[in-house]
Amino acid sequence: MVKFGGISGEQLRQFIEKIERLEQEKRDITDNIKDVFTDAKGQGYDVKIMRQLLKLRKMDADDRAEQEEVLDLYKAALGMIPSFEAQPAEEQEAA
Repeated sequence: MVKFGGISGEQLRQFIEKIERLEQEKRDITDNIKDVFTDAKGQGYDVKIMRQLLKLRKMDADDRAEQEEVLDLYKAALGMIPSFEAQPAEEQEAA
């Protein structure tokens, strides 16, 4: 085993080659995922919504519920929820 400045050249080469293989696998997997999205889009599915679903499924249920509540609150504040009627500031302070 040849060492240069305390570094094993063979071990370093093994690490580098392993990383290169993993990087290629990562590119292949990314390409496969793109193909699945392309297929889904061809079947009429909305890819943006699918990506949102994937993101939501990764989240903890409590975190997801909290995020949905905050989103609903913000939507209500912007008047994006038609059935929600905002209370005037004076009524909110009195409550």
